[in-house]
Amino acid sequence: MIVTVTLNAALHVAYATGEAAAGDITPISRPGYRAGGRGVTVARVLHSFGHDVLAAGLAGGASGELIIQDLARSGVPTAFTLIRGESRRFFRFSDPNSGGPALRFSEPGPYITTEELGRFAADYRRLLAGAAAVVLCGSLPDGLDSDTYGSLVTYAVEAGVPVILDAGGDELKHAVGHGPDLVVAEAGTSLEGPGDLGATLVRLGAGAAAVAAGGVVSAATAGGEWTARVGVTGAEPGFASARGALVAGLVPGQLLGWSWPDRLRHALALAAGGAGSWTSWTRAPGEADERDGVDLAAYERLLDTVRVEPPARA
Repeated sequence: MIVTVTLNAALHVAYATGEAAAGDITPISRPGYRAGGRGVTVARVLHSFGHDVLAAGLAGGASGELIIQDLARSGVPTAFTLIRGESRRFFRFSDPNSGGPALRFSEPGPYITTEELGRFAADYRRLLAGAAAVVLCGSLPDGLDSDTYGSLVTYAVEAGVPVILDAGGDELKHAVGHGPDLVVAEAGTSLEGPGDLGATLVRLGAGAAAVAAGGVVSAATAGGEWTARVGVTGAEPGFASARGALVAGLVPGQLLGWSWPDRLRHALALAAGGAGSWTSWTRAPGEADERDGVDLAAYERLLDTVRVEPPARA
């Protein structure tokens, strides 16, 4: 069983808007709901490929209940630790008749108390007993120290469970020295290029690192380095929205010992469109529901276009 952990799970709420009525009041449809957060997306993608997966983390309030219900409709088992605060929500308002961009709004995450973190830690350690791997993903909600992922990585290492960490900022800095088997990161505004950042993460304690920058992913291990990109113009993945699919694509190869070129081909083909548009944002009511449907034809087509090569060296 692969356990995915989302400490800052989100509920995506989508509305379709209509013409403004008298008094400048704009009517909206009933909402459409979708569970979100990168760990949740990882669980969905792995489940769609037939992997035995369990989505865990923190969830609270009416939003938390809807997150759990939506995952149940998708067939994804859950083991969230319940909190008193309300799980964060993302709102999307779109006018299907205008063709214009959707309006999007987000709430802050809930505050997590020491008692709630303690209950989650106990639940997490119990889940490790039956886990083949654990995937730690995404941002931390308020109230959690930046070294929280470091502690969770340590628990997994002590239990002999491979751990994949998808994080950034201070959370990544504190956790990498605890020995995660694989770190997934984004180069972003770092002064280091993706290849250099990957090598730095390995030097600091990661078993391997996969760093995304633009439409390119660079992988670094103690034994070698690779760079991969999708060779189809217009199909390059935007990793801000497709990062969950990218992480999910790297998990099977980590567990099964695939070669790094094969891992990168699989992950980029999923991130570039093989995992479906549902991995990036919930659709508004009335729009086609591509619930967890992996587009195998797109995946196989993209798989053949991914180019993997050693990084250029000065």
